[in-house]
Amino acid sequence: MAAIEVFAPAKVNLTLHITGQRADGYHLLDSLVSFADVGDVLRIETGAGQGTGQSAGNGAEAFAMTVEGPEAGDVPLGGDNFITQMAARLWTGGPLRFHLTKNLPVAAGIGGGSADAAACFRGLSFLAGGLDAQEPRIRAQLVELGADVPMCVRSAPVHVGGIGEDLIPVPQMPCWPVLLVNPRVSVPTGPVFKALVQKRNSPMAALPADVSDGPRMLEYLAAQRNDLEPPARAIAPQIGAALAAISATQGCALARMSGSGATCFGLYEQAAEAEAAAAQIRAAHPDWWVCATRLGGAARAAPQLIRATT
Repeated sequence: MAAIEVFAPAKVNLTLHITGQRADGYHLLDSLVSFADVGDVLRIETGAGQGTGQSAGNGAEAFAMTVEGPEAGDVPLGGDNFITQMAARLWTGGPLRFHLTKNLPVAAGIGGGSADAAACFRGLSFLAGGLDAQEPRIRAQLVELGADVPMCVRSAPVHVGGIGEDLIPVPQMPCWPVLLVNPRVSVPTGPVFKALVQKRNSPMAALPADVSDGPRMLEYLAAQRNDLEPPARAIAPQIGAALAAISATQGCALARMSGSGATCFGLYEQAAEAEAAAAQIRAAHPDWWVCATRLGGAARAAPQLIRATT
């Protein structure tokens, strides 16, 4: 038996330009993505019993799954969960048991189920002795499960293209203090994309030559955009309220929505500014999800062995 834990950091779309739409309906992305030092934690145990299926290879329902944590209430179990779907696609070993500590809001534009599925992939890769996310069959499986999954598998700063499968690492990007705010409204991705009137928009400007230059990068990011923000705000006006609240805090260098929403973020140069902003917004909106952290979740993304095979 073995047990491992895998951190699933929150995804933050610093930019999100929609540059087209394929004939099959998938949208083309041009996005700069980083990952925050807050997220879910997935525990995977081998040889720990099964779910309702007959064997671990018979489908998502064959894996045991439990969930706890402050955001556990909205997590689907069984075949509807991305974690067990990932295992059903790629795991050919014995029984597995999953336990998810859910800290991130669901359907919030910061990875959520995709981050958890990606953590599952990294864990299964560790247990199997290495799975290649770029191998064509596996790459297709990851994209089919969700366009955000390949970038979340990497869980490090990346320039994303295609429908989410074209990834160019951006390893020197600053790890700014970041404030994440979700006004407690669920915004499903499908309706937001459907409400996007203009499907063919301009791509991001070329990245600065030195992406490690924090002030220059903040200036660059301010000149980019999230094309899904206007349709998301039309569907959920609370997003506008969250952005206004973040923008009004002292030291906020950039406020923007992440992904398809509803989570918004603010970037700061000092951690104390992000923490003070979080306290200010919590006091004004105690029902919102508010978290002050920093970018750089990749440092914790590798699976950690808790108990070795005996």
